[in-house]
Amino acid sequence: MARRLVIKWATGAKVTARLEMPADAGPTGVLLAHGAGAGQDHPFMVTLRDALAAHGLPVMTFNYAYTEAGRKAPDRLPKLLAVHRAAADRLATYCDRVVIAGKSMGGRAGSQLVGDDGWPAAALVYYGYPLVALGKGTPRDTSHLRAITAPQLFFAGTRDRLSPPDLVVPMAKTLPSATAEVVEGGEHSFKVPKASRRTHEEVIQGLAAITADWLR
Repeated sequence: MARRLVIKWATGAKVTARLEMPADAGPTGVLLAHGAGAGQDHPFMVTLRDALAAHGLPVMTFNYAYTEAGRKAPDRLPKLLAVHRAAADRLATYCDRVVIAGKSMGGRAGSQLVGDDGWPAAALVYYGYPLVALGKGTPRDTSHLRAITAPQLFFAGTRDRLSPPDLVVPMAKTLPSATAEVVEGGEHSFKVPKASRRTHEEVIQGLAAITADWLR
């Protein structure tokens, strides 16, 4: 069961976090950041956190400040990064190495924490990196991703308009040490059609298994 933590990210400012520390925990922990539209207690986040922990990985989720305050609109990037950095620093007190991971916006913010600000991540994992902004047709700037020397793993569903595999896979090949995994039938939340005969939970369990194997 996840332990509740309080993270101070600025003078007088706090957010909550959830830490799962398995009995067989290894030295590498995963910081899992939520996407723009849902906080750390969203079923996707909870299921993925539990699934990663079942593979012996310490996992911490956290809320950004806007989520903690009950607001829907994400904060500007500097504020997102301040909270993200504080969460990463906190997990680093429990683990020797920290993997920066995230769903959509959380993954992108994590990549900028490492690529632009130089936070020393052991690796990065993106569950639907938002390469294409909502309503746009051209990819976002990814120059900061090329500055990252740590290994990077991208998950992209074949029905995901924000993280289309036909753009993500070629982009990953241009990075120093990156891998792309395509989820057949997956949309941005990795839900798949009923015809696939896979439940959403089974898909998320698969994401966790691939992540754990890759990290090993």
